[in-house]
Amino acid sequence: MRIWFDMTASAHPLVLRPVIERLKAAGHEVTVTARDYGQTLQILDRLGLEHVAIGRHGGGSRARKLVALASRTARMRGVGRRGRFDLAVAHGSNDLALAAASLRVPAVNTFDYEWASQQHHIGCRLARRVMVPDAIGLERLRRYGVGERKYFTYPGLKEEYYLADFEPDPAVLDELGVDRERIVVVLRPPPEVSMYHRDNTVFPRVLEALGRREDVHAVLIPRVEAQRAFAEGLRLPSVIVPARAVDAQSLIAGADLVVSAGGTMNREAVALGTPVYSTFSGRLGAVDEQLIADGRLRPLRDPSAVEVARHRGERRVRRRRDPQLMADIVLGAAA
Repeated sequence: MRIWFDMTASAHPLVLRPVIERLKAAGHEVTVTARDYGQTLQILDRLGLEHVAIGRHGGGSRARKLVALASRTARMRGVGRRGRFDLAVAHGSNDLALAAASLRVPAVNTFDYEWASQQHHIGCRLARRVMVPDAIGLERLRRYGVGERKYFTYPGLKEEYYLADFEPDPAVLDELGVDRERIVVVLRPPPEVSMYHRDNTVFPRVLEALGRREDVHAVLIPRVEAQRAFAEGLRLPSVIVPARAVDAQSLIAGADLVVSAGGTMNREAVALGTPVYSTFSGRLGAVDEQLIADGRLRPLRDPSAVEVARHRGERRVRRRRDPQLMADIVLGAAA
């Protein structure tokens, strides 16, 4: 089959890479399109995934988002028409959902945060299959037009699948100039251009507090250039801001602590056994609710509550899951 993948955010190459590898190994032809947003294109390059770059993010304005959606969808239709695809797959890309539907290409929509309503009302309704972690019950997806026939789940975290074959590279700390004698903290700012995440005031205070501690070396992984410029402008002596996309998973595995306002990096830390605080200020999804209930993710509302301590060298429990399960769910949508 000819299978079309679209990637619109930095996490997508990581999540979909093992699925693509298994589909190619089974003899399927895969084409990847990608949006220039955050570090998506850089990560695709780092992973060696060939891709066609199409369009950019529309920014935080609702009107600009709609213009970007219409423009990119039109260009995606051209790719789809030329590719004559049998199946389309994306992690919440409405551009792909609309283009594939207009070309009558069956689509699979996957995600692990159920409250991005504007995104899911389109992607779920147009998809033939919706693939989510089993923590997200069907009752939370019915509002998006998902019924029993569309609903497919996998156990655990998506990060446990794409990190199944991952072994950390300890050299990443040295490449970034991290002082191993200090407590190493990885920081991830909020997705400020996302409609579902607003007014996160905790993270900047955490950044300021950790960035002035002499016993800490904090590595900030920005989402967009504006966040990079803001962090560099603060001139915090204990903060490192990488110039390009880095092996964030190796960084997390080698760190003592992660403080993140997003979802994927939080769950990568959980999957790799690194202590993690979440400053996420939006509505909690079922996956994070479960992780908090299990004590594997700690919500943070007061920066002074962060327990800054050395955890490297501790035995960290990892759960590795076979990505073939996801590949099988994807292929089933073409039947």
